[in-house]
Amino acid sequence: MFATNRDLQISDIRQDWEKLLVGESPEIRRLGETLRLVAGRRATVLFTGETGTGKEVAAKALHMAGPRRRRPFVAVNCAALPENLLEAELFGHVRGAFTGAFQSRTGRFEQADGGTLFLDEIGDLPVDLQAKLLRVLQEREFQKLGSSETTKVDVRVVAATNCDLVERVRAGRFREDLYYRLNVVPVEMPPLRHRRGDIPLLARHFVEKICRQEEIPPKRITGTALDSLCGCSWPGNVRQLENAVEMAVALSGDRLILDVDDFRIPASPSPPNVRAVNPVVAVPDDGLDYEHTVALIERSILEQALQKTRGNKKAAAEMLRLKRTTLSAKVRTLEAVACN
Repeated sequence: MFATNRDLQISDIRQDWEKLLVGESPEIRRLGETLRLVAGRRATVLFTGETGTGKEVAAKALHMAGPRRRRPFVAVNCAALPENLLEAELFGHVRGAFTGAFQSRTGRFEQADGGTLFLDEIGDLPVDLQAKLLRVLQEREFQKLGSSETTKVDVRVVAATNCDLVERVRAGRFREDLYYRLNVVPVEMPPLRHRRGDIPLLARHFVEKICRQEEIPPKRITGTALDSLCGCSWPGNVRQLENAVEMAVALSGDRLILDVDDFRIPASPSPPNVRAVNPVVAVPDDGLDYEHTVALIERSILEQALQKTRGNKKAAAEMLRLKRTTLSAKVRTLEAVACN
């Protein structure tokens, strides 16, 4: 069977957006499959995860994978502007709407008409603007500052945050109705320490990208250097890795080989804010039940973490440096043992 021109175009498009998702780990494969499934829908997507995990890159991939790919992708950082400027940035304003408004301005919603609007750091959106954003999401229309006319838009909104929105809802800092409206399709971005197998691919990708941008001969990373990079915890995630590679390329001069010393990072740094905990269990002379004792210690650790995070499993998992699915499985196992 021969491929049609349309088939070839679809294949090319998939290759374009998939190139943004660098990695072959199960986490990245699941991410790609999720984006593929929801790309053609209108549903709002909320990307969560630590700083530097690539939420905006994933949002761009989602945009490129869908039918809106030929329309604008517009990004707004909700934490970068003060409230009085952010409203005008999002919705635009007419001339004379406020002091200094010498001419009309088109807002980001209108600029993204037919395409995708990416709202980064959505958790920092002021409460007053949250109500206006909710109305736009529900009605697909808004009013510019200083205008009584209604502007209709066809925009897919994609949001991202590195904070716990559920906790902010409880604290009254984020509207519950807006949270549910944004969290239609939740996508959690994995931290780099949970997909260490992707580090060599990412490092090589960044070297090629930087050399191409700088218009310099391509460089290569030694296997020893890659092993060193894989041994790091990368609290700043993919962004920190890219910065480390950029520094190595810059400081290597005309050399075409990048080795361990070029990166100037510790080979095995400890995870951030992690204290070593000395064991407090003393083994009596007549011995003890090892499995039972370990289970009690594990239960105590899990209960303390959940208590400190008020039952938030995601936050508890981050506190214990576990995957959320791993923590949930451990809790279920301990609960089952308790029931028996």
